Amino acid sequence: MATVVHSEKTRRKALFASLIGSSIEYYDYLLYGAVASLVFNKVFFSNFDPTVGLLMALASFGIPYFFRPLGGIIFSHIGDKVGRKKSLVLTLGIMGVSTASIGLLPSYDSIGLMAPALLVILRLIQGIAVGGEWGGAVLLAVEYSEKEKRGFGGSIPMMGAAVGMILATGTMSLMTSVLSDAQFLSWGWRIPFIASLALVFIGVWIRGGLEETPDFQKAKDEGRVSKLPIADTFRYHWKEVILTTGAKAIESAPFYMFATFGISYATNTLKMPENSVLNAVTIGTFVSLFAIPLVGRLSDRIGRKKIFITGTLGVIVFAIPYFLLLSQKTMLLLTVAVMIGYAIWSVITAVLGTMFSEMFSAEVRYTGISVGYQLGAAIFGGTCPLIATWLIDKYNSWLPAAIYLMLLGVLSLVCVLLARTIGDSENGAITNNVPPPISNRTVNK
Repeated sequence: MATVVHSEKTRRKALFASLIGSSIEYYDYLLYGAVASLVFNKVFFSNFDPTVGLLMALASFGIPYFFRPLGGIIFSHIGDKVGRKKSLVLTLGIMGVSTASIGLLPSYDSIGLMAPALLVILRLIQGIAVGGEWGGAVLLAVEYSEKEKRGFGGSIPMMGAAVGMILATGTMSLMTSVLSDAQFLSWGWRIPFIASLALVFIGVWIRGGLEETPDFQKAKDEGRVSKLPIADTFRYHWKEVILTTGAKAIESAPFYMFATFGISYATNTLKMPENSVLNAVTIGTFVSLFAIPLVGRLSDRIGRKKIFITGTLGVIVFAIPYFLLLSQKTMLLLTVAVMIGYAIWSVITAVLGTMFSEMFSAEVRYTGISVGYQLGAAIFGGTCPLIATWLIDKYNSWLPAAIYLMLLGVLSLVCVLLARTIGDSENGAITNNVPPPISNRTVNK
């Protein structure tokens, strides 16, 4: 069967759709993280000791990460069996409704324990939605891109987390600067949550206008759509799932160490002004917007594996200097620390999506990359702010938190070095890397 060739305009539209949807979804998801350490410990956990309230607020941020793999399984099943497009429209809509609902929740003082309970439930729904988003957004970009440009294509949706963080911290910075502390705590923090619905409608409209990706359409036309993608994934790609989970550690943990935990540590422990800290994180995240596509394009020339290893070593080396800079308690050094941190993180995240997609066959690719990625996010990402806060509180020092980050780097290095298919072709061409199609015994006839 002849391969459908899409125009450059269609490919650009696919890249834009993957970026805009991913950015909106991560804005909704990360907005919670930006607010958790500033507001939720006072609004929804006000009946607890301040440190306990902060830990519970961060726990409500981290616990839903364990539901992200469930979201990955649910929506990747739809994506591998029905189509990438349908799955992506669903995840974005669910995320929008749950985010707006958080902005409408009554406080603990109004309805008691029902307030934090409903908050956690809505956060769990967010986790399920974002669990299915990432894999589809990456495949939308990678599978529409030309083979020699898939590193660049796969880096575009990876900018979504950075764009979402900029929107989230930028919005919160604006709200804290124009409102008094009392106004912000009372009602100001709710506005960004409710207003996100407008962005969601835009994202759903853009994604709804796309056709299915060429790789999925080809698998469907050839009768290679898996009957049960999750079963085929663990039967034929269980090693890849384990290795992608471990590799994800050094991409996920630093992002939240430099953002969610950084905001909490700087404001609550170092007593630095909230608005200035949010500005520093916003400025630092801007570095990612420029670095990620440049690194993605570079990976099309020298390969993903070399770039990933370089970024991982950078995180390991920078872990201790990051905390040393923060401990000086100056906004300049805080901003410098965040900028360097996000620059290094950008090197890793730019190649992660394409690298993972090159490890799975097309008919289970959505499931494979989603399960590995979301398991890694659950184990190493959502828990990072909580573990770092606990370590610093227990040992009265930031050094254990820095060592923890370094150990995650070592784990990811081992996983990437063991991932044979990543380095099979240093030019990054996906057709040279992925395993052959799954046996016809497990697909529809």
